Amino acid sequence: MNTKSPNPNAAADTPLMQVKGLIREFKAGEQNIRVLHDIDLTINQGEMVAIIGQSGSGKSTLMNILGCLDQATAGEYKIYGQSVSRLDADELAKLRREHFGFIFQRYHLLGDISARDNVSVPAVYAGMDGQTRSDRAEKLLADLGLAEKVNNRPNQLSGGQQQRVSIARALMNGGDIILADEPTGALDSKSGEDVMKILHDLNDQGHTIIMVTHDPKLAAQAERVIELKDGYVIADYKTEHYQQTHNEPDPILDNNRKSVFSSFIDRLLEAFKMSLLAMRAHKMRTLLTMLGIIIGIASVVSVVGLGKGSQAQILENISALGTNTITISDGYPYGDPRRQYNDDNLTPQDAEAVENQPYVISVSPQLDSNMNVRYRNIQEAASVSGVGKDYLTVSGETLTQGQGFDAQSIDRRMQDIIIDDSAKRTFFPDNANPIGEVLLIGSVPGRVIGVLAPNDGGFGPSVDTPTLYMPYTTMMSRIKGGSNIESFVALIDDNISSSAAESAISQLMISRHGTDDFRIRNSDSIRQTIESTTTAMTLLISSIAIISLVVGGIGVMNIMLVSVTERTNEIGVRMAVGARQSDIMQQFLIEAVLVCILGGLLGIGLAFAIGELINRVGGDSFKVIYSPTSIIAAFVCSTLIGVIFGFLPARNAAKLDPVEALSRD
Repeated sequence: MNTKSPNPNAAADTPLMQVKGLIREFKAGEQNIRVLHDIDLTINQGEMVAIIGQSGSGKSTLMNILGCLDQATAGEYKIYGQSVSRLDADELAKLRREHFGFIFQRYHLLGDISARDNVSVPAVYAGMDGQTRSDRAEKLLADLGLAEKVNNRPNQLSGGQQQRVSIARALMNGGDIILADEPTGALDSKSGEDVMKILHDLNDQGHTIIMVTHDPKLAAQAERVIELKDGYVIADYKTEHYQQTHNEPDPILDNNRKSVFSSFIDRLLEAFKMSLLAMRAHKMRTLLTMLGIIIGIASVVSVVGLGKGSQAQILENISALGTNTITISDGYPYGDPRRQYNDDNLTPQDAEAVENQPYVISVSPQLDSNMNVRYRNIQEAASVSGVGKDYLTVSGETLTQGQGFDAQSIDRRMQDIIIDDSAKRTFFPDNANPIGEVLLIGSVPGRVIGVLAPNDGGFGPSVDTPTLYMPYTTMMSRIKGGSNIESFVALIDDNISSSAAESAISQLMISRHGTDDFRIRNSDSIRQTIESTTTAMTLLISSIAIISLVVGGIGVMNIMLVSVTERTNEIGVRMAVGARQSDIMQQFLIEAVLVCILGGLLGIGLAFAIGELINRVGGDSFKVIYSPTSIIAAFVCSTLIGVIFGFLPARNAAKLDPVEALSRD
């Protein structure tokens, strides 16, 4: 709605407030109960009016309608000549913010903030400069005798002092219309007299005072009395205190306004401050609210970390077989009908040709056989492999004792052997240093020159099968016979694409053989398969963990709904002093987001603690590796949960009726 707000500078003969045929009804089951009946009255600028009547006469309802906290069921209400029924919620909030000041019987101060901050609240929503509003709040409190109490919270003030804070708040934005609901009802007689004196002084300064009371003596101190009974105006008369002239009130609001952006930031900071105070006031509830978020975030970050750690461990085990290697094996590809008619295609010259390529670091030819091996009175079946001088470099295995093969070993077909840990335990259980010992491989003797480190990765030959390695040339001439090899393994430069190297080797071999009578296995494909598998499993488990985040979000929403119910009165006070619906929504939304952000941070901290525990217990065999991406994603997710699940409670808070909100304790 684009209707203009009421203009306080309307023509001098325009009444301040004008009510015609005003009716207010409330639903009570299937029936409507009429509280106000055809009210007609006019209130002029500068009057001090007392609305009097017994409980249930409708006086508070009439005051709420005049103060734009409530709306009539029928009839017309104009202020400054503008019909109130044409104003939307934000325009009504602006009217309350800029022209009305409310003084409540029960004070309705915000308990978590100081007297100064309570007085300043209307100016925050009006966009007044921070320093200006602080100075004005202190001046108003000083004028009302509370200069020494500006930093006190409401529970540190007496009833009379709290009512003075309420009056100062009503005057903060100028308050040319002061609405006082039983202003002395909760005070002792001395404090009540002080409050009435303040109201008279305000009226003398030009403020219009509308006071609701059931006390005829109090009403007699006003200049005009409007008496209600059963929702009807039964009397409207001047008292002996009536005065004809009044001074104009000092305009405050328009002098120190900030820019729209600065005003928005100011309101945002106020909402942030109030959210922190609310969280601090209910620490246990806030912690329980965060619990679901903490568990969800910790689960996601930990699961991703476990997945990364598992993946790294598996890939490390693969690396033990040779990093970035390509194996070329003899024979046509599996399923090729030519496979059964062709064998013995690979030669050591093929391995040399591949080794001479610039992208290849080293190559190791290989032949394999199962044979009986004897040492003294110990005989056992073992796996025997003929390998090249660069076998250890290509395979990534290491020696614990002795040395490896060299070019001389290969060229001279030396009968040197390297044994693995299983072979050492099998043939030399009592010999800590088998270097120099001779094993009989079939009928060929071999001298031990090296012992391999244990292979705990679960890859390669079975840990229960003794394995021996000898120069492939020795195995070709002394054991297998012939001039062919079964396979060779090429170690590729890490800076070269494994797939490109595979393609180049394939083309080289085809050019040498004239056909594809060989098979190629790229270790990088195994790596990629494991990476994709572990990534998929991590995503699956993370998706399950995210469910706990959603459950946590629902918990946040439920607790925030409870919080809205508990703080309904606070919401009503803020609306009464001019808070827009967006201001109320913003405050509760910020609180929900803060809860989730804090829960997210605690969840990430818990995940790090869990990971540290696993890393210490698992030692070198198992590690949790944290993913910055998952941590950022989890944090963003928790923030979004605060926005999504905080929206409904925040909207409910913004949609509350001011009168109903103020009536709740």
